[in-house]
Amino acid sequence: MGIFSKIKDAIFGRKAEAQDAPEANPTPITRNKDGDVSLALQTVDIENVLEMRSKGVEQELNWRTSIVDLMKLVNLDPSYENRKELAQEMGRTDYSGTAEDNIWLHKRVMQELAENGGRVPKELM
Repeated sequence: MGIFSKIKDAIFGRKAEAQDAPEANPTPITRNKDGDVSLALQTVDIENVLEMRSKGVEQELNWRTSIVDLMKLVNLDPSYENRKELAQEMGRTDYSGTAEDNIWLHKRVMQELAENGGRVPKELM
């Protein structure tokens, strides 16, 4: 499992869902105006989830702009090696750990969370 998957699972709660008994119909089914059936994906409010998590942490974390603090908040090791691996997952091969790299990485993670069903405020992307 990659670093991004671990971040996503921590925020979206997939690990907890996998341990629970499966529901008969966990994803709502909807019909569009033409009557076609589609699966309605639940949107996760990323900002709300992370705000709630941050309330249970003694250390004040700037998860809104810091990839290191975001990783700490979801209980992942924010080491250079893990951030470099995450950057590679996000398509960047020249990650060196600079402030600019970390800003890019944080924004890219937020974009990827949005692409995977998260509702992320524009100012975080």
